[in-house]
Amino acid sequence: MKHKLTKATNEGRMSSFQKMVLVVCVALSMLDGFDVLAVAFSASHLASDWHLNGSQLGALLSAGLFGMAAGGFIVAPCADRIGRRPLVLLCLLAIVAGMLASACAQTLEQLVALRVMTGLGIGGMMVSVAVIASEYASDKWRSAAISMQSAGYTLGATLGGAVSALLLARYGWRSAFLFGGISTALVIPLAWYGLPESLDFLIARRPQRALDKVNAILRRMKQDTIDELPRIEDSREASAGSDELTTAPSLIGLRTLLIWLAFSLVMAGFYFVMSWTPRLLVQAGMSASQGVTGGVLLNAGGIIGCTLFSLVSGRGKLRTLLTSALVVSGVLLLMFGANASQLQFAMPAAIALGAAITACVGGLYSLTPLLYPPKTRATGVGWAVGMGRLGAIAAPLLVGMLIDHGWQVHHLYYLFAAPFLLAVIPVAAIFFFMKRQKHWRHSDAVEAV
Repeated sequence: MKHKLTKATNEGRMSSFQKMVLVVCVALSMLDGFDVLAVAFSASHLASDWHLNGSQLGALLSAGLFGMAAGGFIVAPCADRIGRRPLVLLCLLAIVAGMLASACAQTLEQLVALRVMTGLGIGGMMVSVAVIASEYASDKWRSAAISMQSAGYTLGATLGGAVSALLLARYGWRSAFLFGGISTALVIPLAWYGLPESLDFLIARRPQRALDKVNAILRRMKQDTIDELPRIEDSREASAGSDELTTAPSLIGLRTLLIWLAFSLVMAGFYFVMSWTPRLLVQAGMSASQGVTGGVLLNAGGIIGCTLFSLVSGRGKLRTLLTSALVVSGVLLLMFGANASQLQFAMPAAIALGAAITACVGGLYSLTPLLYPPKTRATGVGWAVGMGRLGAIAAPLLVGMLIDHGWQVHHLYYLFAAPFLLAVIPVAAIFFFMKRQKHWRHSDAVEAV
C-alpha cells in the first residue's frame, strides 16, 4: 500500500510549489549550457590571442568536461549522504569562484585548471538538479519535467551565447567568463529560496528533524502534514525501482553498463556538435560571427527539441521518442556535414540538429532516475552522467588531433553520426530488460516507457 505522501506526490496534480521547483531546476541547468558555450564561443578569440593549435584548443574544451565527469563520479554521490540541496548550494559557490578566476587567467595551464574546477561544481550540481526534478514531478509528467530541465541547458547556451557574442566583439574573451560568474552569483538566492530538499532523500536517509522538514515541504505544496514518516518499504514501492529490480546484482550491473554506454556515446556526439561547430563553421569558410550564430542556432533548436519532447512525452512512450531522436540525430549529422559550407543550408539545419541531439540528452536524463531507488539515485545518476562526460572529454580532444592531421570538416560530422546510431543498441536493450521485469510491466510510473 502506498503511503499517502508518496501517492499524493507521484499521482496527484502538480502543485504550484512543485512547478516552482522545476522552474528553479531549469534556471540552474542554464548555467551548464552557458559554461560549455563560454569556451566554445571564445575559442576563436582565445586561439588568436594565445596562438593555440588544434590540440591545445581541444584540451581547453575538454578541461571543463573532465571536471564535470569528476564531479559526477566524486562530488554528486555526496548528495546521497548530505542531501541534494546543500550540495547544490556548495557547488554554486565553486562555479562562481571558477568562472570569475577564469576571467583573470594569464596562461593556458591556469585556464585549463580553472575550467576543471568549474566543471567539478557543475558536474556535481547538475546530477542533484536532475534528481530533484525527477522526484518532484508527478508520474505522468516526470519525463516531461526532466526534459524541460534539460532544456535549461540549451536556453542558457542560447541566451548566454547571444550576450557573449556582443561581449566578445567589444571586450574580448575574458568578458564571457566574467559575465558567467556574475550570472551564477545572482542565481544563488533563487536556489536558496526555491530549491527544497528531496522528499525521497528525507524519507530514505532520515536525517535529523526529517519529519519537520517533510512537513514544511508539504505545507508549501498545500498538502496535509503527516504524523510519522512512511515506512521504507512504502517509499521503495512508490519509487521507480522495486526490491527485485534494485537488489539483483546481475540486473544492477547490466542496466548500469548499458546506461553508461548510452550516455558515453550520446554525450560524445552532443559535445562535439556543441563545442566545435562554431569553430568548424569558420574553418568551412564562414566568418567568426557566422560561426557564433551557428552555435546560437544549435541551442535555439535545442530549446525547441526539449520543449517538443516534453509535450509529447506526457502522452507518448519514452522508448519510442528516445530511439527516434537517436536515429534522426545520426541522419542529420550526415546531412549537416555534407553541407556545412553552404550558409543557406547550414543555419536552418543547425536548428533541426540542435533539436534532435538535445532531445536525445533529455531522453537519457528522463530514463536514468527510473533505474535506481531513492537511497542511491544521486550516485546512480551521477556515475551515468560522469561516464557520459568521459565521452564528452574524448570528443573535443579527438577532433583537435584529427584537425591537426588534416581532417576535413565534413569528415568529422560523418564520424560523429556513428555514436548516435550506435546508442540505439544499449537504449533498446535497457527498455527490453525493463519490460521483462514483472514490476515494470505493472508500474504506472514506467508504463509510459
